[in-house]
Amino acid sequence: MSNIKKLDISVVLPSYREAENLQLLLPRISKALDSLGLLSEIIVVDTIRQLDNTEEVCFLYGAKYILRKKDNSFGSAVRTGINCAQGNFTIFMDADGSHSPEFIPTLYDFAKDYDVVIASRYIKDGDTENPFVLIVMSKILNWIFSRVLGLNCKDVSNSFKIYRTSQLKLLNLKCNNFDIVEEILYKLKINNKNIKFREVPYFFKKRIFGKTKRNLFLFVLTYAYTIMKLRFRS
Repeated sequence: MSNIKKLDISVVLPSYREAENLQLLLPRISKALDSLGLLSEIIVVDTIRQLDNTEEVCFLYGAKYILRKKDNSFGSAVRTGINCAQGNFTIFMDADGSHSPEFIPTLYDFAKDYDVVIASRYIKDGDTENPFVLIVMSKILNWIFSRVLGLNCKDVSNSFKIYRTSQLKLLNLKCNNFDIVEEILYKLKINNKNIKFREVPYFFKKRIFGKTKRNLFLFVLTYAYTIMKLRFRS
């Protein structure tokens, strides 16, 4: 009989030239996970070919370093992370420092009673450091996705969430951009009509170093296409 214990939590960070941020972030994630006293892993999903010293940073702080499959898209990183995750629960975080590792225990506290727990910017006591124009656009997009796809939550697009890994591994995810975050919620609901979401107020911070990888024009076009595709073809 195997003595290998099942991991409790996998923390997955899609990364694209984020070595400078990861150097600050990984020790904080480890500390947050250690405070829970659970078996865990940290997985950094890098680009197909190395573009900086992310691998060295991962080695230094004990994180698993893996490369994206197929292409360098965000969607590819998410799918790769899901395939590699071994924990009972999977947490996705941005690698730019906008998601606070100290919030991990809060997400986990609710995960035992809910299928998905969302670090929410748009419920009472939640907030974000983003500029006003981006906040308005984000709220509109979240409202549209929530209404059209029947998702009973206000912050659909924040990727800082905890999921049951077994449910994630059943999904056939096709989106390649940041819209894969919404695709996950929608397809989880399709698979389980009684799925339970829980939003917990969260303060979203700006990235620590570097510039965002999101192209605003492409972002809007992709989301418009995705919402139609999911609603009428999935």
